[in-house]
Amino acid sequence: MTDTRTGLPRDATSAVAGTDGVDATDVDHAAGAPDAPRASRPTVASNATDATDATDATATSVDAAGRAALDRPVLPLRHPLRWIAAAVVLVVLLNFVETLFTNESWGWPAVGKWLFSPAILTGLQLTLLATALSAVISFTGGIVVAIARLSHNPVLSGLAWGYVWLFRSVPLILVLVFLYNLGSLYPTIGIGIPFGPQVEVTTANVLGDLAIGVIGLSLSEIAYASEIVRAGVLAVDHGQHEAAQALGLPRRRQFVRVILPQALRSIVPAFVNQVVGLLKASSLLFYVSLLDLFGVVQNLSSTYPTDIIPLLVVATLWYLALTSAVSVVQYYVERWTARGSVRALPPTPFQRVRAAVRRGSGRGSGRPGGPDRPRQAASAARVVASGPASTIDDRTI
Repeated sequence: MTDTRTGLPRDATSAVAGTDGVDATDVDHAAGAPDAPRASRPTVASNATDATDATDATATSVDAAGRAALDRPVLPLRHPLRWIAAAVVLVVLLNFVETLFTNESWGWPAVGKWLFSPAILTGLQLTLLATALSAVISFTGGIVVAIARLSHNPVLSGLAWGYVWLFRSVPLILVLVFLYNLGSLYPTIGIGIPFGPQVEVTTANVLGDLAIGVIGLSLSEIAYASEIVRAGVLAVDHGQHEAAQALGLPRRRQFVRVILPQALRSIVPAFVNQVVGLLKASSLLFYVSLLDLFGVVQNLSSTYPTDIIPLLVVATLWYLALTSAVSVVQYYVERWTARGSVRALPPTPFQRVRAAVRRGSGRGSGRPGGPDRPRQAASAARVVASGPASTIDDRTI
């Protein structure tokens, strides 16, 4: 009889099974999809075990290298050329400082005599008054001219452009001298209807020396301040303009409540630089018969020709003090306007000095070898031991 599974006689099938010692089921499996040789399976398992051992060994070596790296202090990159340049500059500076004390022509006793003299302090007050008035007028006028320059009205835009072009092209000293001699061109100033009745006043009675100086400084600075304000407004993202319009705010409130506060972040640094320049430019008021700080020094130099150098040193020291005070005000105004634009305000100079002192004394949290070093090493060891799935806390490492 024939076997239905193999197509062979039953006796033949039994003979094959008895002869080879292979079950019919094994024959069926052999007739189907052949498996991989059994002899190769232990080899694959052995290779997997070797790979696992190699991975563990690599991880162990990496952990050991990481611990060794934690024990080594981080050394900064060497810059010998920088130190050489710093040494050269320091030598030159020390030589200059030496001449300040060894050269008697500086006249330091006379400097101390004139530094707080009533005449110098009077001129200093006039300098501060003229600078403050001109700064306020120029900033206010700069906003007005900038708005006119950004206006869609061609007349306003054209007039604003012409004003900026004119006063940026004419030197300040020429503006002051022209205003000082304005009475020769217009003896009287009249206000009224063209070709009709007018109210006239004498120019000399209206424009005094201080008024001429403040107006001249303001007219010149308005041109520069308007460009600063215009650049700050254009620096605001256009989406802020669209958001203000979407809220239905009037155009005036859009500018005052939304656009201008954001533009101040760009306006303040540049305008304070203009104020510093305005403070130094106030020395030109001497040419319109105003005895500001520089004017007083000039008059005293004519009266006391032997103290010319000490008087110039006095003026230099006062201008340095005034510009330094303006720079300090600028720094804190910039911090105030930067609120909301950064996550954390930059540290003040006092905070920087305090942090430097702490780092120098070894109390800094990130200083290698400081008191926090054991805690950092222990935290790093726990992170390494916890495996690759752990997270690193930036506050502890």
